[in-house]
Amino acid sequence: MTLSELRTQFFESLKDVYPSEETQAFFYELTGHYLQLRRIDVALKPKQEISTEVSNLFSEAISKLKRHQPIQYITGITEFFGLPFGVNEHTLIPRPETEELVEWILKDLQQQPLQHGILDIGTGSGCIAISLAKHLPKVPITALDISQEALQIATKNAVRNTVEIDFLKHDILSKTPLPKTYDIIVSNPPYVRELEKKAMHHNVLDYEPGTALFVSDSDPLLFYRKIAQVAKSHLSPKGILYFEINEYLGKEMKTLLETEGFSEIQLKKDLFGKDRMLKCRWYE
Repeated sequence: MTLSELRTQFFESLKDVYPSEETQAFFYELTGHYLQLRRIDVALKPKQEISTEVSNLFSEAISKLKRHQPIQYITGITEFFGLPFGVNEHTLIPRPETEELVEWILKDLQQQPLQHGILDIGTGSGCIAISLAKHLPKVPITALDISQEALQIATKNAVRNTVEIDFLKHDILSKTPLPKTYDIIVSNPPYVRELEKKAMHHNVLDYEPGTALFVSDSDPLLFYRKIAQVAKSHLSPKGILYFEINEYLGKEMKTLLETEGFSEIQLKKDLFGKDRMLKCRWYE
């Protein structure tokens, strides 16, 4: 089988499942992953012979794509903030809005020296902590998660990106105190309400870890409230708390943090004009 024939087979198999543009993106992702070919290589080498082993890998990928498994879980890797990250069913696939949160923190830190380091709560794949560590090599960074499987992936990602992170298994809803004080605490906790499931795609609902995504409709700010309370005990004076938030709950988040005693609360919109980030400062 040639590369051209593989491409034809791939598009024909998925034509009733995905738009052609999305199928094309999947094909380039897989040729890059399995064949180390760039887009231009695919165009210039249509007659390149494809081994049976690679052909079988593509057949497996087609079957998984038909079941709407995310391409990132098929290849086992994705990109975040220009860095490679391994992902699997125990970790969320990093989103572009989370990149904006990292960029916001880095921009703020140009004018704020750190003495006690940064804490990332609910680190998942480690994308926030590792991206910050890559750009702040002298700043101590701790990252915690309740999932041992997620921490294993995050640890591998830290090695992959040659950074040092202090990973910690911890349930933020427990009453167990954290080991130290931090200048910055950042979190992208579960915030999708059950009522919002109907608007979500199967590739998210069926494959990404629900415990990292969903909260009950009756208490959608559960994790934010608990993290804010923990932050009051573990932020240094004038320390800053950053959150990624539910776009529909910006006002409620601001009220929550005011009630908890935080100051200088700032909502920030993402590139699509949605309230997706928030920061506030803690004064003892």
